[in-house]
Amino acid sequence: MLYFAYGSNLHHFQMKRRCKDSIFLKKIILKGYKLTFRSKYRAADIEPKKKSSVPGGLFEISKSDEKKLDIYEDYPILYKKYYFTYYGKKVMTYTMVNKTPFKFPTERYLNIVKRGYKDCDLDQTFLNKALINTK
Repeated sequence: MLYFAYGSNLHHFQMKRRCKDSIFLKKIILKGYKLTFRSKYRAADIEPKKKSSVPGGLFEISKSDEKKLDIYEDYPILYKKYYFTYYGKKVMTYTMVNKTPFKFPTERYLNIVKRGYKDCDLDQTFLNKALINTK
């Protein structure tokens, strides 16, 4: 199945550790959404926003990988699954259940996300904007 990562799962080494069958396919843009950070974990989340977009990594994952991600993402308590279509193919990602206010991520978490942006060759401008633009 196809999985869209936009936070710490962009980090290739971490993603391989969590999901041994995962294969990074390419970077893509999810339009109509914005990146933010929230919850007591100060983790990445996406929310609908017109004229906004979120860069991320498209991965091929196995059923067992999906089960491991479900556990890691605390599905369905913290995150729920969200599906969208990319060039006619169904793609799964996670989005937080409770849309709590913005919380600046921890330095450790942010460094993992930044490394993931490098791994997937994403434009870090999007990340920087999410960190200052809390509206």
